[in-house]
Amino acid sequence: MISKEHIIKRFIGYVTIDTESDPNSKTTPSTKKQWDLANKLAKELKTIGMQDVSIDANAYIMATLPSNVEHEVPTIGFISHFDTSPDFTGANVKPQIIEDYNGKDIILNEAENIILSPDYFDDLLQYKGQTLITTDGTTLLGADDKAGICEIVSAMEYLIQHPEIKHGTIKVGFTPDEEIGRGAHKFDVEKFGADWAYTMDGSQIGELEYENFNAAGAVVKIKGKIVHPGYAKDKMVNSMYIATEFINSIPRMETPEHTEGYQGFFHLHDMEGDVEETTLQYIIRDHDMEHFEARKEVMVKLTNELNSQYGREVITTEIKDQYFNMKEKVEPVMHIVDIAEEAMKALDITPLIKAIRGGTDGSQLSYMGLPCPNIFAGGHNFHGRYEYVPVESMIKATEVICKIAELVALKNKND
Repeated sequence: MISKEHIIKRFIGYVTIDTESDPNSKTTPSTKKQWDLANKLAKELKTIGMQDVSIDANAYIMATLPSNVEHEVPTIGFISHFDTSPDFTGANVKPQIIEDYNGKDIILNEAENIILSPDYFDDLLQYKGQTLITTDGTTLLGADDKAGICEIVSAMEYLIQHPEIKHGTIKVGFTPDEEIGRGAHKFDVEKFGADWAYTMDGSQIGELEYENFNAAGAVVKIKGKIVHPGYAKDKMVNSMYIATEFINSIPRMETPEHTEGYQGFFHLHDMEGDVEETTLQYIIRDHDMEHFEARKEVMVKLTNELNSQYGREVITTEIKDQYFNMKEKVEPVMHIVDIAEEAMKALDITPLIKAIRGGTDGSQLSYMGLPCPNIFAGGHNFHGRYEYVPVESMIKATEVICKIAELVALKNKND
C-alpha cells in the first residue's frame, strides 16, 4: 500500500513552494518562481528512476516509465500543472494537518477568526475520520494541482518499486501556467508520444470528466467625453453610465452565481473606468456549441444597439475563443473513459461522471491530438483560503493511476 506519511511529506514539499502564475506576464512560465518547483520535480523524477526526464526552456517537464511487458500496449500519459491561481496568494503556504477529522468546525486561523465549517462547506462531512490538509486561512493551499502532481509522482514511484504490476509505457507531463489558460499552449504533443492521457486535476474523489465548457473572453471598451462638470450639459458623455447600461442588459440570471450543471453564463470578472473610458472584461461559457455562439451574438447585438442609440461608435467589443468542449474529441475513443471508470470501480470508488464547469488542459490537448479526460485529484474549495484535501483521496487517486496502467496492459494482452 502507498504510505500516508510519504504522500503527506511529498505534498507539503510541493505546496510550500510558491508557484503563482501571472496573467499579465508575456513569458512562459509567467513567473520565475515556477522554476523553483519545476526544477525540483525534474530532479525528483530522475531520483525515483524515471527515464528520459526533460525540462524545456518553458519549464514543461516530461518523463517516461518504460513498459515491463513483452506484448504491445498503447502508450498512456498522466498530466498535471504546477502553477497555482493568481486569484488568491500562494506565498508562504502553511499547511495544517487535521488527523481523524471529527465533522466539526476547523479553526484555520484563530487570530483572524477564519473557520472552515461543514455548515457552509458540507462536502467536509464526507471525510469524517480521515486526515485533512488545510490552509492556515491566509493563503490558498495549492492542491490545485499539486495534489495531482503528488499522485502522479507517487504512482510512478510505486510502479517502479513493484515490477510485479504489469504496465505498458507511461508518460508523465507537468506544465506551467494552466491557471491562466496557457498550460497546453507550448505542450509538445508529438514529443510526449502518448496515444491518450489523463489530467489529474479534478476535485472530489470519484470525479471523471470528459466534457467541459466552450469558452471565450470578451473585452468591451466604452468611450466617453470628459469636459468640466460645471459646463458639461449636452457635452459630457460618461463612459461609466454607458457601461452600466451594457452590464444591466446582459441576462442577470445567466451569471455564475445563478447557474449550475450544463447551464452556461456570462461573467463580468473585471471592470476599470473613468468618465473618458471604461473597460469591461467578460468570460463567456457554455457546454452547448449553439448556445455558446448565441451568447457571443448577444454581446455583439448589444454593442450594435447601444452604438445605434448613441449615434456613433461608443462601444467596441472584441471576443476571442479560448477553448472548446473536449467531448467532441473524446467520444470517438470512449474506451479511455471506460478504462478509468473500471479502475475506480475496482478500487471501490463510485465514479462521478459529470461535465466540468470550467476549463482544463485536457480540453486544449484533446484538440491538439491527445485525447485527455480529467480524473479527480481530491481537493476542494480551490483558489481560496478554504481549500483542503483529504489525504485518503490522494492515496486513492494514486491507486487509480496504477490501476489504469495495469488494466491497459491486461486488456491489450487479452486482445
